[in-house]
Amino acid sequence: MTTIAILAAGAMGSALAARLTVNGADVLTLLDGRSAATRARADAAGMTETDAPGLMRADLLLSIVPPADAEALAVSLAPVLAAATHKPVYVDCNAVNVETVRRIAGIVAATGAAFLDGAIIGLPPKPGTPGPRLHVSGDAVESARPLRDLGVDLRLNSGGIGAASGLKMAYAGINKGLTALAALMVLGAERAGAGEALRAELSETEPALLARFARGLPDMLPKAQRWVAEMHEIADFLGDDAAGRQVFAGAADLYARLSGADEAGDGACLTAFAAACGSSQPS
Repeated sequence: MTTIAILAAGAMGSALAARLTVNGADVLTLLDGRSAATRARADAAGMTETDAPGLMRADLLLSIVPPADAEALAVSLAPVLAAATHKPVYVDCNAVNVETVRRIAGIVAATGAAFLDGAIIGLPPKPGTPGPRLHVSGDAVESARPLRDLGVDLRLNSGGIGAASGLKMAYAGINKGLTALAALMVLGAERAGAGEALRAELSETEPALLARFARGLPDMLPKAQRWVAEMHEIADFLGDDAAGRQVFAGAADLYARLSGADEAGDGACLTAFAAACGSSQPS
């Protein structure tokens, strides 16, 4: 039996765990101090609670945490990895930029454990669907192959550490950057009294975009706070490109605003626009 450790049992981590356990893997996690909701997700996914030394029984350790927590997790596990006789391959699957993942790789390398750069693209897997793609890069990519036999859509990248994270930053920058741009323009149009006209124009000239915004804008709102750190990672990914950094720093500010107390009614405005998109679709 292949043993996989997943930290943590959030929406993506628990869904991947469910995919792995149904295909025969033993999936370990840490639940000390976690909420009742997290424990319930882990239990439903068939995950097994253990302590940090117990994670060292795993063949692979997948780090799936908010971007701001990725480096801190590696630091906290480093002493345990260093002391372990059997060391799992550490796979950082977080939405972090190339410089961040290379720092994390250095932390893990100092423990003697192998490291893979990973990037998850897509939504948490559901029964009957292929699920997201897990791209991995680094010298130890072959060690991730068991995940393919356990139902994960694994993509091996021939680039080194940073290649998978670079892909994630570029893809997320396009995907979530477009959502930010749409939110800004919808809010601007509504303030100008042009919201209905914008829906009509998009319906006639850009129906695919209109359908995307109808789904994506309300879906974004409960995730906005989690996207703030990711926007800052993308800004850092763009390095010396001042214009690019400014674009994604602005997107971070927008998502922070949309995630907070909505005194201006922006969230309600976006939800109403999305709801009205259905009636704007051509018959």
